[in-house]
Amino acid sequence: MALFIEFLLQQWILVAALLTALGMLVFHESRKAGPAMTPQQAIKLVNNEDGIFLDVRDGNDYKQGHIADALHIPFAKLKAREDELRDYRERPIVIVCKMGQQSSAAAKQLRASGFDKVHKMAGGMLEWRNLQLPVVR
Repeated sequence: MALFIEFLLQQWILVAALLTALGMLVFHESRKAGPAMTPQQAIKLVNNEDGIFLDVRDGNDYKQGHIADALHIPFAKLKAREDELRDYRERPIVIVCKMGQQSSAAAKQLRASGFDKVHKMAGGMLEWRNLQLPVVR
């Protein structure tokens, strides 16, 4: 441990450069996933612009409660079932997952496939339930 600390002190410029590069990578990757929105903003977008909620959680989580009229495609099957979304290519798609983390990967995947109006809901269904918004079982 002492050698590691000595290395950090002697090579502080390299350590700073590494941390800067990692920070820039994380920032860049998070921006590619698209904008995150609160559940209230997502509801407004879906209602005003005829968008849809896309739930990418697994089947068990979906059955325990989901947003009304949400389209369910588990993240693991999203690539294979992308054709089901072709009618929504020009409409806003709000991606919902359990806690808001998996939706980033799903948003990146859809953006790479040509979907332009893809958003992720910050906090996922956990935040939706914390706000006591309605769910369907």
